[in-house]
Amino acid sequence: MTDFPFDLDNAAAYAAWRERKLDSAPRRIEDIVVALDDPRRLTPGELDALLQRCATANMAIYASTTAGNPDKEIPRRLGAQLGLHSLDSHWLTDDDAISPISVRGAEERGERKEFIPYTDKPIRWHTDGYYNLPERTVRGMVLHCVQRAESGGENQLLDHELAYILLRDENPDHIRALSQPDAMTIPPRMDETGIARAAQPGPVFSIDAQGYLHMRYTARSISIEWRGDAATQAAVAALSRILATPTPWTLHGSMEPGMGLVCNNVLHDRAVFVDSPQHQRLLYRARYHERVAPVPREPA
Repeated sequence: MTDFPFDLDNAAAYAAWRERKLDSAPRRIEDIVVALDDPRRLTPGELDALLQRCATANMAIYASTTAGNPDKEIPRRLGAQLGLHSLDSHWLTDDDAISPISVRGAEERGERKEFIPYTDKPIRWHTDGYYNLPERTVRGMVLHCVQRAESGGENQLLDHELAYILLRDENPDHIRALSQPDAMTIPPRMDETGIARAAQPGPVFSIDAQGYLHMRYTARSISIEWRGDAATQAAVAALSRILATPTPWTLHGSMEPGMGLVCNNVLHDRAVFVDSPQHQRLLYRARYHERVAPVPREPA
């Protein structure tokens, strides 16, 4: 493939793709916001607006009229309209494979309290499902806000393709190191019976069967093992530094009830938050094995 930008030996293809990507990359969160009436029943214009933003930025924020509505069909039916069907079910999701992310919900189901997303603590930069097996790679996600916290809980978002550009521009060897099949290993998860989940090695950067870039990453410093060679250690340090430094494309925002994020599993974080009796943060998280559907091409 002569125009494949992720080939480290194809400088011309990379330069052309890089220029297009940086020219179109949004620099304000408002640039990716789409107003929706009912996410469960998108109009053709609403659907096109979401698909266009995901095609350009790998993400879109929506603001809808469903504020306070606890219907879990909202993220599921929205995802289906975007080509997202294969929900990633695991032991912490509900039976419908959608996770209610809340402190109160974790208190009701005690095993969730061990995991940071179900607490009020901050979460560092990551993509979702970095501990999954390759055949269960999380490529798409819907995060729907039912209720906000009393304060805090803001998010930063960064298109993983832009992180790739920043790292490759610094040193292509960083990409090469983080593309190794054992670059990042999540140690096994243990329970009272022994190994509940085996250790999961994998690359940070990989290319899927359709030629899209996928990123598997967490900035956490515990329960993670990086390949010990000097090239990998240098790449990890460079990526950590890049993510710790605001970029022109780092988007900042806070979701209000009825708002949500649809994305191709971009990099994101979460600030600490404080609940009150009136405002107890609740988000529905739906993870998928597909990417958001590509923008339909005009007939020739």
